[in-house]
Amino acid sequence: MTSKTRFFICLVLLSGLAAASAQLAPTRRVPRNEPLEKYDNPPAYIYRAETSPRMISRYDTFTSYQVNVDANGNNIVGDAANECAISVDPTNPNKMAIGWRQFNNVTSNFRQGGWGYTTNGGTTWTFPGVLENNVFRSDPVTNSNEVGTFFYLSLLQTFCENMYRSTNGGQSWTELQADGLAGGGDKQWFTIDKTNGPGHGFQYQSSDGADCDNTGVVEFQRSTDGGVTWQAPIHIPNDPTIGTLDVDTNGNLFIGGEGFNTFYCVRSSNAQFGGQTPTFDQLTPVNMGGDLIFGGGINPGGLAGQAFLAGDHSGESGS
Repeated sequence: MTSKTRFFICLVLLSGLAAASAQLAPTRRVPRNEPLEKYDNPPAYIYRAETSPRMISRYDTFTSYQVNVDANGNNIVGDAANECAISVDPTNPNKMAIGWRQFNNVTSNFRQGGWGYTTNGGTTWTFPGVLENNVFRSDPVTNSNEVGTFFYLSLLQTFCENMYRSTNGGQSWTELQADGLAGGGDKQWFTIDKTNGPGHGFQYQSSDGADCDNTGVVEFQRSTDGGVTWQAPIHIPNDPTIGTLDVDTNGNLFIGGEGFNTFYCVRSSNAQFGGQTPTFDQLTPVNMGGDLIFGGGINPGGLAGQAFLAGDHSGESGS
């Protein structure tokens, strides 16, 4: 890769900004077992005729290029998007796919599953549209496997999900099951087993207590067929949520997130064995020096952070 690593930028156009004040909005702990997603401002056709130059941001050796652009590569005036998740094709780093929450305009809270792709390392982007027109979708998560197939996990209004797959670098997407049949729940995340072990290609996801089956507990699900079908959800001990998952070099699955009183790193050593029901054999509390908050700061209507976890992929050790 060149010394000038190219990244992306998904501009977030915020509406209803608070009047100038020295005080921040009040904060509170992330609510447990209650939905954070809200459905309102139903979809409407928005005619966007105005454009302006795309945003290009430079800092030191880093250059960021705007993603949500029109067919000519210009900024779309009045367009709004947030919660971007990007993935890179490991066989060709010039190919990337990104998903985001696409809003009708800067005054609407109705969101859909937007996406974009690049074939030149992020210098220019194509923004084709949304996964399904006029269908509420949120919490986009993208990932790619070791051969460059992209996946896009998307939350519906019902708090059930769908997994999409792209075999052409994110240029088009195929829905892998009927709406909602990927299970899941609010604030979901997923990962893919890219090892050469027995779990190769398995997909794992976790979500919070506002879930598809209304259990009120944080759950884990596994797919052994590349995201097409998902096994029955399993309760994760101590309910770590608003976090991420990863698989280490030995195929062990790790889930990190915030529980009721602290952060936890949870391990499953047997999720990689398709014939076994996954169990969690290690639960480690992690002192992060505080907790996640909801509201206030830079995001007065949502989360102020997320717990990210990464495993060892070097092959030198097992965790």
